[in-house]
Amino acid sequence: MTLDETGVERTPHPLRWRILGFLGVAQLMLILDITVVAIALPHIETDLGASREALAWTISAYALTFGGLMLLGGRLADLLGAKRIVLAGLLIFTVASLVTGLAEASGMLIGGRVAQGVGAALLSPSALSLVVTLFDGDERNKALGVWSALGGGGAALGVLLGGVLTAGPGWPWVFFVNVPIGLVIIVALGRMLPRQTPTATGARLDVFGAFLVTASSGALIYAFISAGDRGWLTVTTAVLVLIAAVGYLAFVTWQKRARSPLMDVRLLARRPVAAGTFLILLATALMIAVFFLGTFYFQHGQGYGAMQTGLLFLPVALATMAGAHLTGRSIGRLGARPLAVAGLIVAAAGMTIPALSMRPATVVIGVTIAAAGSGALFVVASATALGQVAPHEAGIASGIVSTFHEFGAASGAAVVSSVAAASLVGDTLAGFTDGFVVAAAAAGVAALVAAALTPPKPAPQTAPSSAST
Repeated sequence: MTLDETGVERTPHPLRWRILGFLGVAQLMLILDITVVAIALPHIETDLGASREALAWTISAYALTFGGLMLLGGRLADLLGAKRIVLAGLLIFTVASLVTGLAEASGMLIGGRVAQGVGAALLSPSALSLVVTLFDGDERNKALGVWSALGGGGAALGVLLGGVLTAGPGWPWVFFVNVPIGLVIIVALGRMLPRQTPTATGARLDVFGAFLVTASSGALIYAFISAGDRGWLTVTTAVLVLIAAVGYLAFVTWQKRARSPLMDVRLLARRPVAAGTFLILLATALMIAVFFLGTFYFQHGQGYGAMQTGLLFLPVALATMAGAHLTGRSIGRLGARPLAVAGLIVAAAGMTIPALSMRPATVVIGVTIAAAGSGALFVVASATALGQVAPHEAGIASGIVSTFHEFGAASGAAVVSSVAAASLVGDTLAGFTDGFVVAAAAAGVAALVAAALTPPKPAPQTAPSSAST
């Protein structure tokens, strides 16, 4: 028996580790669905005659919906019980994966990706809630460590699985593969998960808040994507950015007045949380830029197959995990600020290599170095944003970090697709060069911001001397 937070003895669920395994596979599917699709994009472009904008939305629509509705999904888990929401999210994601794989036009493809994002937004926070509920003490730390490790593993597996499936049965199978796995997990979890009593019966759903933040982000992403054709300094782009800004301001105002707000926006005013969300946004955007630019460079610019491209990206995924591992071991000793700056400088240096020399070898070397820097940023961002919040704030702070993670993915795909538009729709490599230049510049400027924004390592506290007592 173990003691819960209130000091009451309770018997751990006998199938908790088996449940963690199924929940972990479900979470892995959600993570895979960004990187696995990136490898398939050139084939989707050919088979569906998809435009550059549609290709960007194939990544951005999923990440945007996932991030925009994640906090709402977490609130639903509190209101209705995590088990119900996990199963509902899994069902929606599984059906949406089938629809997306059957798509014969860009509209159906993007619609399916939106539905996948809805399922992911329901599934991810409620699954994490179940992990926290089923485990206590040291077991909980081990379970959360397994959960966190899925991020880097998902990136590595995604590039390989995307290459294998696209080169083999075809790109629809990057979506079809979710269907049998999802059905098995639904049946297994439906039988194993215990019944739960809702934990927030008096709260309300902030649907309007979720609409405001998702619509505002959608307007901003649309501005980024359309800028590739209309131009960055145009009236249309300016109006869309203004709409997004007004929407975000309305969201903040609404959150301060809502009876049951999606998030405590006051957390974003705290320096550690602000720094962490900034870093997670940049880290994800840079990671997606690497996959997007590299995938199209190798397959569209060099004529490589999906399998070869997936293998070329294996060192990139491994470098991401290595950067995260080394940073996790040294952050306690060095502090967050030097590691954040170092990670961004390494990312900028890596992006600079293909910007100066656009050859297959230099692209692989450059994006691998950049990935190591991005991997470091993921650890620093989470540790900075979550390291100094009170226990009762940990859930909402985690939700904020996860939301900005998905918005970073959507923004990264949108911006880089517009900057590299010339190479995505033509035969020149100039667009790829421009994309790496912008990514390197963004990482360099972000290093300066991180140096000023990231809190320094707290000074060690000394015990009071006997003379002062």
